[in-house]
Amino acid sequence: MAAGHEAKRVLVVKSGGEAAVAEWRRHFQAVAPHIDVHWWDDASVSPERVDYALVWEPEPGRLAAMPNLRATLSSAAGVEHITADPAWPRHLPLLRAATPEASQRMSEYVCMAVLALLRDLKRMVRQQAVHRWDMFTTERAATDTCVGILGLGAMGAHTAQMVRGLGFEVIGWSRSRKALDGIECHAGDDELPAFFERCDVLVCLLPATPETEGILSAKTFALLPKGAGLVHVGRGSHLRYDDLAAALDASHLCGAFIDVFEEEPLRSDHPAWAHDKIFVTPHVGAMASRRARAVFFATQIAKFERGETPDGLYEPARGY
Repeated sequence: MAAGHEAKRVLVVKSGGEAAVAEWRRHFQAVAPHIDVHWWDDASVSPERVDYALVWEPEPGRLAAMPNLRATLSSAAGVEHITADPAWPRHLPLLRAATPEASQRMSEYVCMAVLALLRDLKRMVRQQAVHRWDMFTTERAATDTCVGILGLGAMGAHTAQMVRGLGFEVIGWSRSRKALDGIECHAGDDELPAFFERCDVLVCLLPATPETEGILSAKTFALLPKGAGLVHVGRGSHLRYDDLAAALDASHLCGAFIDVFEEEPLRSDHPAWAHDKIFVTPHVGAMASRRARAVFFATQIAKFERGETPDGLYEPARGY
């Protein structure tokens, strides 16, 4: 159907609050003017009229109450905030925000974090806070440091190449065997211990599955070289925080960046805020702009309506 003559579609949004709807509407209008964007709780839109829902943490049962819903769109790369609802419509496509911009932003975050751990940025921050000029050197340069990427999906593969561009040795691990230029790739449970033993900095980019729950625990930390660092940008369910704190306090690990937690927002009295070896960031590692996400989802809606398989399709059997 020619542009401008597509059938009107209704999309409701619950991402960024009601104040963000105008921006979402503007970006969708620029690329898909036939999509009418409304706030999730817009009383003028009956559930029967909704074709698509773009959401973050929808209230349980709300999606199931939309009888003509065609697909659910997650405003982030993860979908646990949707699948945690026992009534989420499993028979409909569920799309993740798998934008190229998200991979770029995640790669930038990881590069920032591994360099900060390498150069002991925490020490610099502490010294500035007390106005102390104390020159120091760190043990290694990037060329002497091995970064392990745990999870080599599209985001992990992009991150591995960007980190390698900084001069680090980069290795990777995935459930199934991957081949990446310049990256030594490990695969399967049997190769995990040898992978961990080489990681001077471990970067977790795994999806949330029953197999990956609690993978960042005392058992894993014990396999890492003494003085290793952690960059956790996977899912909150991966990390056993008390085990991490114990490894940091024993100086087996040198520091950590944590961008994801089991409970978010992180409560104000959580001990991670005050730990002198932890950088806490508020789940910002791969958050693409609303413009990029609107373009991505408009493109995927068009593919779906042409009968094609959209990108970012969640596969329940795999868990991602």
